[in-house]
Amino acid sequence: MEIEKKITNKNWWRPAMLIFSEITTWIAFPIIFALILGKYLDNHYNTKPWIFLAFAFLGFLVSSVGITKRIKRFTDKVKKEENKL
Repeated sequence: MEIEKKITNKNWWRPAMLIFSEITTWIAFPIIFALILGKYLDNHYNTKPWIFLAFAFLGFLVSSVGITKRIKRFTDKVKKEENKL
């Protein structure tokens, strides 16, 4: 029993760091990928700035949906743990 308390107290920050890293990933990667791809396609097809703007908007949507899903999962997990107590 006391060992479990020590382990729990030792890693109290772990869930916060996991959710932080997941949310940061959902913010950065879709938007950066969309902007790089949009710029490349604009240069290739000479359509500046239309494809870039479309992909920027798409990247923002993907990030928003991903963040919303992760937050929903996290809050559901916290609610389940609170109900156990």
